[in-house]
Amino acid sequence: MRIGILAAVGFLAVGCDRPQPVQVVIEDEPSVENLVETVLNGGGTYKDVEFSSLIETSTGTHVLPMNPSDPVDQEILEGIHAALQTILKRFNQPDSATHAESRINEVSAYFEEALMSELDRAPEFMCGYPRTAEGNLQRSGYPDLMVRHLESGRVIYLDPKLVEEGSLNSSLRTFYFTPRTETNKVLHDAHHLLVGIEHDGNTGKWKYLRWHLVDLAGFKVTLKAEFQASNRDLYVPELILESREAGE
Repeated sequence: MRIGILAAVGFLAVGCDRPQPVQVVIEDEPSVENLVETVLNGGGTYKDVEFSSLIETSTGTHVLPMNPSDPVDQEILEGIHAALQTILKRFNQPDSATHAESRINEVSAYFEEALMSELDRAPEFMCGYPRTAEGNLQRSGYPDLMVRHLESGRVIYLDPKLVEEGSLNSSLRTFYFTPRTETNKVLHDAHHLLVGIEHDGNTGKWKYLRWHLVDLAGFKVTLKAEFQASNRDLYVPELILESREAGE
């Protein structure tokens, strides 16, 4: 069995050329003992992986850095700025639709839909949910939105995230990307941007304070191997020793 994820995290600089992916391939099915030993020895963790290299290796596309002095990039940044200002003003009103939610995770969808609507309404852009190579709509997973600058044809992948005030330096994991061939939504050379919207943490009466637009071209990620299972795997008849109703 070939384990492609290992190839997806390596890169090697060759002269002045663009980094080339390191081909790390395991030909045979690894034993459980080998897998556990690899993780125990720290081989299951890969730090400071260039996100741009990960995208290039896993999707065959390039991550384009933003250049604020470029006229097209200027127009893109101004369009996103205008959309965010409008959305924050709307969602900070006393009758904000976001106040109906008791969990901030549920509020993310409001910002995602509002950003898509505002950017798609602007004459410079077309915005929607990115699709897979087969044309299927894939809502889960990175990225959330795909924006196209109509005059230049340039593509921007945009990921909105909500972050509580004071937690910008938190070490908790908040960004996830799993390379998958069948559900890959990154099909174009593009800018990759993330917008973090800070809120005050006031449950049910959220106040949105500011936003931070991040260029993921210089972003680094960490891969950490773990063994996992779902409830479907856990609660199967052949494993359950006993089940009882409360009070029995």
